[in-house]
Amino acid sequence: MRDALVAAAFQLFIERGYEQTTVDDIVALAGVGRRSFFRYFPSKEDVVFPDHERCLADMTAYLSEGTDEDDPLERVCDAVRLVLRMYAENPAFSVQRYRLTKKVPGLRAYELSVVWRYERAMADYLQRRFAGRPDGTLRADVAAAAVAAAHNNGLRTWLRADGRGDATAAVDHALAYVRTTFGDPADTGAAEEQEDVVVVISRRGAPMWRVVREIESTLGQN
Repeated sequence: MRDALVAAAFQLFIERGYEQTTVDDIVALAGVGRRSFFRYFPSKEDVVFPDHERCLADMTAYLSEGTDEDDPLERVCDAVRLVLRMYAENPAFSVQRYRLTKKVPGLRAYELSVVWRYERAMADYLQRRFAGRPDGTLRADVAAAAVAAAHNNGLRTWLRADGRGDATAAVDHALAYVRTTFGDPADTGAAEEQEDVVVVISRRGAPMWRVVREIESTLGQN
Protein backbone atom coordinates (compact mmCIF):
# COMPACT_ATOMS: atom_id res chain seq x y z
CA MET A 1 0.00 0.00 0.00
CA ARG A 2 2.86 2.35 0.82
CA ASP A 3 4.41 1.85 -2.62
CA ALA A 4 1.00 2.24 -4.26
CA LEU A 5 0.51 5.59 -2.55
CA VAL A 6 3.93 6.82 -3.70
CA ALA A 7 3.27 5.67 -7.27
CA ALA A 8 -0.18 7.33 -7.32
CA ALA A 9 1.23 10.55 -5.89
CA PHE A 10 3.98 10.89 -8.46
CA GLN A 11 1.65 10.02 -11.33
CA LEU A 12 -0.59 12.90 -10.27
CA PHE A 13 2.33 15.26 -9.61
CA ILE A 14 3.48 14.73 -13.20
CA GLU A 15 0.00 15.01 -14.71
CA ARG A 16 -1.41 17.89 -12.65
CA GLY A 17 1.48 19.43 -10.80
CA TYR A 18 2.42 19.13 -7.15
CA GLU A 19 0.47 22.10 -5.87
CA GLN A 20 -2.68 21.08 -7.74
CA THR A 21 -2.66 17.55 -6.30
CA THR A 22 -4.38 16.91 -2.97
CA VAL A 23 -4.16 14.01 -0.56
CA ASP A 24 -7.74 13.15 -1.53
CA ASP A 25 -6.64 12.89 -5.16
CA ILE A 26 -3.81 10.53 -4.20
CA VAL A 27 -5.90 8.18 -2.09
CA ALA A 28 -8.64 8.10 -4.73
CA LEU A 29 -6.18 6.99 -7.40
CA ALA A 30 -4.56 4.47 -5.05
CA GLY A 31 -7.97 3.13 -4.04
CA VAL A 32 -7.51 3.61 -0.28
CA GLY A 33 -8.85 5.95 2.40
CA ARG A 34 -7.28 9.07 3.89
CA ARG A 35 -6.56 7.20 7.10
CA SER A 36 -4.38 4.77 5.18
CA PHE A 37 -2.40 7.64 3.68
CA PHE A 38 -1.66 9.27 7.03
CA ARG A 39 -0.75 5.91 8.52
CA TYR A 40 2.31 5.96 6.25
CA PHE A 41 2.93 9.66 5.61
CA PRO A 42 2.36 12.56 8.01
CA SER A 43 2.01 15.03 5.13
CA LYS A 44 1.98 15.35 1.35
CA GLU A 45 5.63 16.40 1.45
CA ASP A 46 6.58 13.12 3.11
CA VAL A 47 5.27 11.07 0.20
CA VAL A 48 7.92 12.74 -1.99
CA PHE A 49 10.68 11.50 0.34
CA PRO A 50 9.35 8.12 1.45
CA ASP A 51 12.63 6.46 2.46
CA HIS A 52 14.50 9.15 4.36
CA GLU A 53 13.26 8.18 7.82
CA ARG A 54 14.46 4.62 7.32
CA CYS A 55 17.75 5.80 5.88
CA LEU A 56 18.35 8.20 8.75
CA ALA A 57 17.69 5.40 11.23
CA ASP A 58 20.14 3.16 9.35
CA MET A 59 22.80 5.89 9.38
CA THR A 60 22.36 6.56 13.09
CA ALA A 61 22.61 2.85 13.88
CA TYR A 62 25.72 2.45 11.72
CA LEU A 63 27.47 5.33 13.46
CA SER A 64 26.52 4.07 16.93
CA GLU A 65 28.06 0.69 16.12
CA GLY A 66 31.48 2.22 15.46
CA THR A 67 34.44 1.51 17.73
CA ASP A 68 37.34 3.62 18.96
CA GLU A 69 39.56 1.90 16.41
CA ASP A 70 37.54 3.34 13.50
CA ASP A 71 38.78 6.45 11.78
CA PRO A 72 35.98 8.93 12.61
CA LEU A 73 35.99 10.77 9.29
CA GLU A 74 36.13 7.54 7.32
CA ARG A 75 33.17 6.21 9.28
CA VAL A 76 30.95 9.21 8.51
CA CYS A 77 31.96 8.99 4.84
CA ASP A 78 30.82 5.36 4.85
CA ALA A 79 27.63 6.38 6.67
CA VAL A 80 26.67 8.99 4.09
CA ARG A 81 27.06 6.36 1.37
CA LEU A 82 23.92 4.76 2.82
CA VAL A 83 22.04 7.80 1.54
CA LEU A 84 23.63 7.43 -1.87
CA ARG A 85 22.65 3.75 -1.96
CA MET A 86 19.02 4.72 -1.28
CA TYR A 87 19.01 7.05 -4.29
CA ALA A 88 20.88 4.62 -6.53
CA GLU A 89 18.46 1.77 -5.83
CA ASN A 90 15.85 3.45 -8.03
CA PRO A 91 17.51 5.92 -10.44
CA ALA A 92 14.30 6.70 -12.37
CA PHE A 93 12.39 7.62 -9.22
CA SER A 94 15.34 9.63 -7.84
CA VAL A 95 15.66 11.67 -11.03
CA GLN A 96 11.90 12.24 -11.10
CA ARG A 97 11.96 13.48 -7.51
CA TYR A 98 14.97 15.71 -8.22
CA ARG A 99 13.14 17.40 -11.08
CA LEU A 100 10.00 17.86 -8.98
CA THR A 101 11.94 19.28 -6.03
CA LYS A 102 13.64 21.85 -8.27
CA LYS A 103 10.24 23.19 -9.33
CA VAL A 104 8.54 23.41 -5.91
CA PRO A 105 10.06 25.81 -3.33
CA GLY A 106 8.29 24.06 -0.46
CA LEU A 107 9.88 20.75 -1.39
CA ARG A 108 13.32 22.35 -1.63
CA ALA A 109 12.89 23.66 1.90
CA TYR A 110 11.73 20.24 3.07
CA GLU A 111 14.74 18.60 1.43
CA LEU A 112 17.11 21.02 3.18
CA SER A 113 15.58 20.02 6.51
CA VAL A 114 16.20 16.37 5.67
CA VAL A 115 19.83 17.07 4.74
CA TRP A 116 20.26 18.95 8.02
CA ARG A 117 19.11 15.90 10.00
CA TYR A 118 21.68 13.70 8.26
CA GLU A 119 24.34 16.30 8.93
CA ARG A 120 23.42 16.49 12.62
CA ALA A 121 23.61 12.72 12.99
CA MET A 122 27.16 12.80 11.63
CA ALA A 123 28.12 15.84 13.71
CA ASP A 124 26.84 14.21 16.92
CA TYR A 125 28.98 11.15 16.22
CA LEU A 126 32.06 13.24 15.44
CA GLN A 127 31.58 15.37 18.55
CA ARG A 128 31.72 12.23 20.67
CA ARG A 129 34.85 11.04 18.88
CA PHE A 130 36.57 14.45 18.99
CA ALA A 131 35.66 15.14 22.62
CA GLY A 132 38.67 16.46 24.52
CA ARG A 133 40.53 17.58 21.40
CA PRO A 134 41.23 21.25 20.76
CA ASP A 135 38.22 22.75 18.96
CA GLY A 136 36.63 19.29 18.94
CA THR A 137 33.06 20.54 18.55
CA LEU A 138 34.05 23.03 15.86
CA ARG A 139 35.96 20.39 13.96
CA ALA A 140 33.05 17.94 14.21
CA ASP A 141 30.50 20.45 12.93
CA VAL A 142 32.66 21.66 10.05
CA ALA A 143 33.66 18.13 8.99
CA ALA A 144 30.05 16.89 9.09
CA ALA A 145 28.92 19.85 6.98
CA ALA A 146 31.73 19.16 4.51
CA VAL A 147 30.80 15.47 4.20
CA ALA A 148 27.14 16.37 3.61
CA ALA A 149 28.09 18.99 1.01
CA ALA A 150 30.48 16.64 -0.79
CA HIS A 151 27.87 13.87 -0.90
CA ASN A 152 25.25 16.26 -2.27
CA ASN A 153 27.67 17.59 -4.87
CA GLY A 154 28.37 14.12 -6.23
CA LEU A 155 24.74 13.03 -5.97
CA ARG A 156 23.42 16.06 -7.85
CA THR A 157 26.05 15.65 -10.53
CA TRP A 158 24.63 12.18 -11.11
CA LEU A 159 20.99 13.36 -10.94
CA ARG A 160 21.62 16.18 -13.41
CA ALA A 161 22.91 13.52 -15.79
CA ASP A 162 19.49 11.80 -15.49
CA GLY A 163 20.91 9.02 -13.35
CA ARG A 164 23.38 7.90 -15.98
CA GLY A 165 26.93 7.02 -15.11
CA ASP A 166 28.45 5.86 -11.85
CA ALA A 167 26.93 7.68 -8.90
CA THR A 168 29.36 6.02 -6.49
CA ALA A 169 32.39 7.29 -8.40
CA ALA A 170 31.10 10.87 -8.32
CA VAL A 171 30.44 10.78 -4.58
CA ASP A 172 33.71 8.97 -3.79
CA HIS A 173 35.64 11.66 -5.67
CA ALA A 174 33.98 14.39 -3.59
CA LEU A 175 34.47 12.52 -0.31
CA ALA A 176 38.15 11.95 -1.07
CA TYR A 177 38.56 15.71 -1.17
CA VAL A 178 36.96 16.00 2.28
CA ARG A 179 39.21 13.30 3.75
CA THR A 180 42.29 15.03 2.37
CA THR A 181 41.20 18.38 3.77
CA PHE A 182 39.81 17.40 7.17
CA GLY A 183 41.49 14.06 7.94
CA ASP A 184 44.10 13.60 10.65
CA PRO A 185 47.57 14.54 9.39
CA ALA A 186 49.92 11.60 9.06
CA ASP A 187 52.30 11.05 11.94
CA THR A 188 55.33 11.87 9.90
CA GLY A 189 57.56 11.74 12.95
CA ALA A 190 56.81 8.04 13.41
CA ALA A 191 56.07 7.07 9.83
CA GLU A 192 59.07 8.56 8.14
CA GLU A 193 62.31 10.20 9.15
CA GLN A 194 63.23 13.57 7.82
CA GLU A 195 66.21 13.55 5.52
CA ASP A 196 69.44 15.22 6.60
CA VAL A 197 70.92 17.81 4.31
CA VAL A 198 74.69 18.24 4.55
CA VAL A 199 76.52 21.16 2.95
CA VAL A 200 80.25 20.74 2.53
CA ILE A 201 82.60 23.52 1.41
CA SER A 202 85.75 22.24 -0.23
CA ARG A 203 88.57 23.70 -2.27
CA ARG A 204 88.25 23.54 -6.03
CA GLY A 205 90.24 20.61 -7.33
CA ALA A 206 90.31 18.77 -3.99
CA PRO A 207 90.54 15.00 -4.47
CA MET A 208 87.28 13.11 -4.15
CA TRP A 209 88.55 11.05 -1.24
CA ARG A 210 89.01 14.24 0.80
CA VAL A 211 85.45 15.41 0.02
CA VAL A 212 84.05 12.02 1.02
CA ARG A 213 86.03 12.06 4.27
CA GLU A 214 84.70 15.52 5.13
CA ILE A 215 81.14 14.31 4.53
CA GLU A 216 81.66 11.22 6.67
CA SER A 217 83.19 13.34 9.41
CA THR A 218 80.25 15.72 9.41
CA LEU A 219 77.67 12.90 9.51
CA GLY A 220 79.58 11.24 12.31
CA GLN A 221 79.23 14.36 14.43
CA ASN A 222 75.43 14.09 14.14
